[in-house]
Amino acid sequence: MRIPSFEDVLAASERLLPHVSRTPLLNSPALDDRAGGSLLFKADSLQVTGSFKLRGAFNRLLGMSTKERCAGVVAWSAGNHGQALAYAGRKLGIATTIVMPSSAPQVKIEGTRRWGATIVLYDRETESREEIGRDIARRTGAIIVPPFDDPDIIAGQGTAALEALQDARSLGLEPDRLLCPTGGGGLIAGCALALEGLGSKAAIHSVEPEGYDDTRRSISSGSIEANEPRTASICDALMTVSPGEIPFAVNRHRLSPGLVVGDQAVMAAVGSAFLELKLVLEPGGAAGLAAAFAHPDLVRDSTTIVMLTGGNVDLPVFPSIAA
Repeated sequence: MRIPSFEDVLAASERLLPHVSRTPLLNSPALDDRAGGSLLFKADSLQVTGSFKLRGAFNRLLGMSTKERCAGVVAWSAGNHGQALAYAGRKLGIATTIVMPSSAPQVKIEGTRRWGATIVLYDRETESREEIGRDIARRTGAIIVPPFDDPDIIAGQGTAALEALQDARSLGLEPDRLLCPTGGGGLIAGCALALEGLGSKAAIHSVEPEGYDDTRRSISSGSIEANEPRTASICDALMTVSPGEIPFAVNRHRLSPGLVVGDQAVMAAVGSAFLELKLVLEPGGAAGLAAAFAHPDLVRDSTTIVMLTGGNVDLPVFPSIAA
């Protein structure tokens, strides 16, 4: 098991320059007043595929050999990783097959298909996406590119925090903490490596939906914990069973206690981001903002980076969420 390093994040940053947008670090005086502290929003929902996942996808595919590229790739994804791989694959001439839940938002399914991927739908309640993906790999020879349990994916995702901290410091600000929506743990692992490598002392908190706080519990117990089967969360992008082994190896000694948010808090955060930041966020992408409002003692009189991780939400349901 190869564990990524800060040097891997730096290398990814250079590799991704021609392919990935340097998204802005935003601030809202109105949201600062409400929080009682300074909130700096890393708006990776503005990537071309609508999420931070583009960073890891491009970094992984760019590192593939010619033989591997010719074999194509297969992945399982709730939607954002799939869209990112499909787009990167299209740009690099690599065929992609994405295993997606049939219950995924249509905007994610259609976006993945639009970028040229072959989509295989599965039932989230009765089938295993990993088994389906591995079977496709065995039959076709395609390379498996997991959504978070991969060192190159983690290093690519970490470039988001690298940019955020650099931009904060250019404003004369030294963040006290970072709030990161967390599913399998790839993004927050990359963020932890980036901040540590840049000498930041910021506390790093995972933010997970109620019932899907596997990273929080895993960091607390010191071993990988799994979630019990339960009904869906509004944060479809964060509904993982357990943390990845590689992300957990990175995170276990680097993260502060995790935070949990409910659906109502997330929906309120989606509305606040729309009104005050003029951003469209999917529920999982707004979980960090929800945590800032749900834990006012944590952010008061301090500076907090909030990762805004995705904006792929179905248009017909967005008004009801944001309202």
